[in-house]
Amino acid sequence: MSDITIYHNPRCSKSRQTLDLLKEEGLDPVVIDYQKTPPAAEELDRICTMLDKGPLEVTRTQEKLFKELGLSKQDERSRAEWLRLLTENPKLIERPIVVNGDRAAIGRPPENVRAIL
Repeated sequence: MSDITIYHNPRCSKSRQTLDLLKEEGLDPVVIDYQKTPPAAEELDRICTMLDKGPLEVTRTQEKLFKELGLSKQDERSRAEWLRLLTENPKLIERPIVVNGDRAAIGRPPENVRAIL
């Protein structure tokens, strides 16, 4: 079993490129299609902590859904509220996210994940 997990969207080119990079490195990551199986709020909070980012910083604010939900970067929501919004609307989670043990990286660009391998 791999210690490396990729929160993956197979429709996203950066996510596919990041998965390919991991495989080229000889790794066999656990692949989670996070839109079908979103992380629980607690797991997403742990990932944000590993990334040293708040939930808003891992939110796709340019996504149409962000605006449809009436969200704004200036919203004064608690961390727990942002985490709940992301788990209920996984399309808003930045992608891909790779977790290796207690470290994480966003694969934008895909080469970013090399820092945690």
